[in-house]
Amino acid sequence: MDSDRKIKVSFNSPVVLWFSILCLVALILGIVTNGVSTTAVFSVYRSSLSSPLTYIRFFGHICGHANWEHFIGNMTMLLVIGPLLEEKYGSLNILFVIIATALVTGIVNFIFFPHVQLMGASGVVFAFILLSSFTSIREGTIPVTFILVAVIYIGGQVYDGVFVRDNVSNLTHILGGGVGSALGYVMAKNKMGRY
Repeated sequence: MDSDRKIKVSFNSPVVLWFSILCLVALILGIVTNGVSTTAVFSVYRSSLSSPLTYIRFFGHICGHANWEHFIGNMTMLLVIGPLLEEKYGSLNILFVIIATALVTGIVNFIFFPHVQLMGASGVVFAFILLSSFTSIREGTIPVTFILVAVIYIGGQVYDGVFVRDNVSNLTHILGGGVGSALGYVMAKNKMGRY
């Protein structure tokens, strides 16, 4: 073993790492401001369309988290799956998945759930989970992993949404999974280049 060999730390997944850092900053700001910054920027709810903050919240809500448990739960999954996807599909494509998921979940919550304050990266996590099942797709085939992931994760969210009363936005998970599935299909067909 060569004792002169040095171990280097690499910034292997810039989009996922920066997104995780933004989420951490949003959480700390929320704690320091006693939730004021979270309500102002890092959650989405029905508000005036004449306010510029409404449009920022359509995207910013994915960075907000209610507490450390919420943050750690989302970041653990994101940091496990995200770098692999970013390596396979490219940084710009993964950034597009994150932005598309934020916009879809933000607008749906804004329109259909006016009194619900939505925050968190779980929609992005579900998009990544479903997207990951497309990593080995070939022309004319549907991976069994995609079917299993869809049944287990999305089916579980439908069940929870109908039968479990908690503070979890199951619709956001389902929408995130839908965005991940749709973009996974498009990327697998090489309709989005690797950037």
